[in-house]
Formats: sequence, C-alpha cells, structure tokens
Amino acid sequence: MALNGVRDMPSSVWPTLRRQLRADLPPEEFRTWFHPLRVASEDAERLVLEAPNSRFVAALEEGFRPIVDWAIADLKGPTFEVLFKSSDSIKETARPAPRPPKAPAADDDAASGSSINPQYRFDSFVIGNSNRFACAASQAVAEKPGIAYNPLFLYGGVGLGKTHLLHAIGNRLRRTLPGTRVVYLAAEDFVNDLITSIRFERMPAFRERYRTIDVLLVDDIQFLARKERSQEEFFHTFNVLYTRQKQIIVTSDAQPRDLADMEERLRSRFGSGLLADIQAPDLETKVAILQRKARQMQSLDLDTDVALFIARQVHSNVRELEGLLNRVTAFASLSGARLDLDFAKEALRDVLPEQDRPVSPAQIVKLVAHHYGLKVREIKSKSNSRQITYPRQIAMYLCKRLTQMSYPEIGRLFNGKHHSTVMYSVEQIERRRAEDERLAAQLERFTRQLG
Repeated sequence: MALNGVRDMPSSVWPTLRRQLRADLPPEEFRTWFHPLRVASEDAERLVLEAPNSRFVAALEEGFRPIVDWAIADLKGPTFEVLFKSSDSIKETARPAPRPPKAPAADDDAASGSSINPQYRFDSFVIGNSNRFACAASQAVAEKPGIAYNPLFLYGGVGLGKTHLLHAIGNRLRRTLPGTRVVYLAAEDFVNDLITSIRFERMPAFRERYRTIDVLLVDDIQFLARKERSQEEFFHTFNVLYTRQKQIIVTSDAQPRDLADMEERLRSRFGSGLLADIQAPDLETKVAILQRKARQMQSLDLDTDVALFIARQVHSNVRELEGLLNRVTAFASLSGARLDLDFAKEALRDVLPEQDRPVSPAQIVKLVAHHYGLKVREIKSKSNSRQITYPRQIAMYLCKRLTQMSYPEIGRLFNGKHHSTVMYSVEQIERRRAEDERLAAQLERFTRQLG
C-alpha cells in the first residue's frame, strides 16, 4: 500500500496520516486524541492504532471516525482502513472498521450525500437563546424544502453551529425524504470543482451536477468573495435552482449586506430569503453543550461546577469549548482520576495561563466607563441620566456574566443599588443583545478585552 500511487508498502503510513489529521483538526484536539496513539500493526490494507484504554477508543470512534476517513481520502492514494484498539485488547481480533467512501470523480453524481456528517443532527444540537431562531428555521426548511424559506441564509461567528445545522438539515432530509437529491459542500469545494472543470473542459457536467439537485447546502459562502468566475457560476446555479423551487441554504460569517467583496446581485439573492443569525451562546447554553457532549462522547455525567468552569474559559467559539472538554476528559481517562473541579483546573493549567487571574469588577467598570467617555465615579453615581444609565446597565450585565458576583454584591458595587435594579438591568441588556447586532458585537468585544 502506498500514498502516492506506489504499491510498495512504506515503513508506515501513520506519520503521513498524522500530518493530514494535524492539518484538519484544532491543535488541542489533535494533541489530546491523536498524539497518544501508537502503531500496533499494519499491512497493505489496514492500520491498527493502539489507544490507552477502551473509553479512549470509544471516544475516537464516536467523535473522530468520519474525520479519519476523510483524512485518508484526502491523501489521494489507495484506500486503507484504520482500527482503534485499546492496550488491554491489542491482541484480540478487531471488527473491521467501515471503509471510507470513495471520493467521487469530477463527473460523478454529487447528490449522494456522502459528505453529510451523520453525527450532526437536530437532536444533538443544543438550543439556547443565541440560536433558537436559526434552529427553528432550519427545521422548517428540512420539513418542507423549497417551500418554507428559500433561500435560508445562516450567519454568525466561527464555531457557533452553522455547519452543524447544515448537516442536520441534510440528515433529516435523508431520513424523511430518502429520494431527495441533497448536496452539501463548502464554498471552497465549489471553487475547486469549477477550476478543475474549466481545466479539463467539463463545464457541461459541472453545471449538470449542481443544477439538477433538490437541496443545495453551501458552507462559508464568503469564500466566493473576489472570485468573479465562481460568483458568476454560483449566481446562475442559484437562479436555476430557485426557479425550479429547489431549496438553497447557505452559511456565512456575516450577513449579506456586509459581504463587501461579493457581487450586488448575489447579495440581493441571499437577502431575498430568510436571514437567521447565530450569536455567541450564553453561559447556561455553554454548560448544556458541555454536559451533552460529555454524555455523547464519553458516557460521562459532567459535574455542573466542572462544566461552569470550562464554560467560563471560552466566550464564543463552541469548537474551542469542546476542545477544552476533550482535553479534560482525556486526561481523566488516561490517569484514571475522578473528573472534579480541581482536576479540571489542573488539566487546563498549561493552556489557560490566565485562569488564576479572573476578571475583576473594577476592570469591567473601568473598561465600560472609558469606552463611553465617563469617569468611574460617574458610572457608579446615583445619576439616572440616559448617558450614564445605559453604560451602567452594560457594566452590571458584564459583572453578572463574567464574575461570580451575586445581584446584591453588584448592587453594592454601584453605590448601593437594590438587587432588583441589577436584575432589571441585566435582563434589559440581555433582551437588547438579542435584538441589536451592534450591541451584541460590542459586548463580545468587551468580553474579549477583559479575557
């Protein structure tokens, strides 16, 4: 077996596969789950990797099997399979892992849906105030494609769940409408496919592939920016599908009007449908995500205090949140220790050097006052003028979200305000945050500056 079309068996394919996985995964996930693996055996068709224990193997199979299969396909060589086995059962005969699907040729039917990740389903998506609308819209589209909302445009920051919802739509359609022709791809893949089709004079097949489907799921549409030919082809593909009442769902890191390097006619098409944003999750949602992920991957009931500690380390990106969880659970699994709060702090000590320096209320008040051109004594004063009340409410909100302070403690910080006043202020900012994108973005900037 070889990686570049050479049939002679190299000394090991594991170093090459490791490099591919390192490129595909966040650094913390790679170090936590793949650095400990060792080659147990290999031949021309199979690579057996030794993991520390059976729980580690279960986590790899549950969380990373599709990623490993895709990495093998990306090597562009003869296919082989990877088996994970625990150290205590390395001599037993393992059940062969499923072979990764063969990558389709440029002129194959792209509607097979093979690139849809079966793990990303609606029932594994944690719903909170930050994503409730986007999830509901995605479910409606999955129930009535081409009828409910077309196009559906999901936008938000990195790692907040846009890709999860795309795959969830695809999985729901494959289950409820098995004859539906669904294509999921990243916008970068659309560009690469177009380049290949132009180079080898396959444009008729390219257009046939994308314009004869029922549902098109495109991730990270902002990648088409400044690519004129790609935008032109996508525009015509969009028009054909839309005219035929075929469903189109795209995701982006910004709403259509903010895609500055995208043609106006495309931005207009995107804006003609339903726009649904996904914001950074609140603390409670992050805790729910961590606890569900721990149950799914590790069959572990994560203590609430541990989940709260991890949740407070990441302000927005859910992938980073899961990376920290993976590190903590892997350390506990490898050492056989109980995963309590003290253990979690120790496991994350090297990757969170600031964790012993929590955000202080004084930092929050000073930052907010400076941003709004106020003095600290003014924002803490008894004045109820609009120019002071609004920044004060924001400072109270940040104190509640970023510190361990209770409502009465926050009230005392602001010149003896009653705890009900603090509760009202926090609720007001929470409500406005959900309605006002500029406020949401500013709160996120404050959080990053304080972190």
